[in-house]
Amino acid sequence: MKNALIVLLAMFLFRCDNVTNNSAIDDHQTELQSLIDQKWNEYASIKENYPGGYALQIISGEDEYYVASGELATSDNQIHFRAASTTKTFTAAGILLLHQQGLLNINHYITDIMPGKSETYLPDTDAFDIPYKNEITIKLLLQNRAGVFDLMNTDVPTTVAADYAGRRYTDYVMEDLGQPAHTFTTEEMVGVVAQHQLSYFKPGEGFHYSDTGFNLLGYIIERVSGESYADFITTNLLIPNELEETTFPSTGTDVTLPAEFAPSYAYYMGESYDLTETNCSMHQAEGNVISTPHDLTKWMMRLLKGEAGIDRKFIQFLMMDCQPTYESHQYYGLGCVYTPGLGYGHNGGTSCYFTVSRYDPEMDLAFTAFTNVWDFEAFETDMYIQLFELYDLALDVKALFR
Repeated sequence: MKNALIVLLAMFLFRCDNVTNNSAIDDHQTELQSLIDQKWNEYASIKENYPGGYALQIISGEDEYYVASGELATSDNQIHFRAASTTKTFTAAGILLLHQQGLLNINHYITDIMPGKSETYLPDTDAFDIPYKNEITIKLLLQNRAGVFDLMNTDVPTTVAADYAGRRYTDYVMEDLGQPAHTFTTEEMVGVVAQHQLSYFKPGEGFHYSDTGFNLLGYIIERVSGESYADFITTNLLIPNELEETTFPSTGTDVTLPAEFAPSYAYYMGESYDLTETNCSMHQAEGNVISTPHDLTKWMMRLLKGEAGIDRKFIQFLMMDCQPTYESHQYYGLGCVYTPGLGYGHNGGTSCYFTVSRYDPEMDLAFTAFTNVWDFEAFETDMYIQLFELYDLALDVKALFR
């Protein structure tokens, strides 16, 4: 592996051309510039040859757009990056749209027959014979309260009689079997859970984040709509909301990002490695989105204001009905996180990108902040440090707009 080119985000702030210049805007620009420089320097200056940086988009009210960018080959706010689990907001919106149209009911069990069809939401096959399937509702999947084993973020138990016991299944396939371009399917991923009857608890008895649960939701969208997940989301959510730079790659060979993009870096022992090109097929409907600061921030604001095509009552009383989780700072609704002080939205982490995207109804302000480097020298602790650095940045930025 070779050294990656160091990307130093010396932040440059500008207003979009639809906003009239005035002294208040200039003040915000100056304050944001100073704040972001300070935050990045405090975090990165103690690390030798540290790559990457921060990028930030803000939408305040109806017509105030701010973006912070830097040496990412462009000063545009349409710089592409992998936004990971913010995908879950699109999946939840897709489910709620089908609910609104009467094509599914979120209170149905996944073994129920789909409205107007003769088939059940999930096929009655061995691949989908997961534990407690007769007790799992679509709503519980959206809430991460169905107890579905998370094949992406949990090692397969060592007690399982399989070559991948004690490993992440995807790592086993790509590394041990030597198939880095393998296209993972929902049937395959859920099939591992079903084969070994893996689960965390009975549905409704707790909270456990589950990417695999959202794989199932994406599959339900396909079964109900008759379209691929990407086609359904594009036609019904992206195009109507003019999110032209957002995509959902689904094959193991679709590993590149559209131009222009922010490359991502793994940092270890003073060296950095480019990990931008990544197989994300296993993240279908839970973490495969590629977006831009402008698109993602616009999406969060429109979605959570009830302006993205889903009835406001479903957004306010279902999606944003966030309940406590095992993390004291985090509450979870239907594919939606609430963090006190930050607002509603979602985080994301994949392939050396971290993302925090939120909408604050009280301030009528939305933001997306992301970084494009992970420090692997102390990964288990530093990943949380990086996430909370983004939280702190967002809180300080919001304070400037109060």
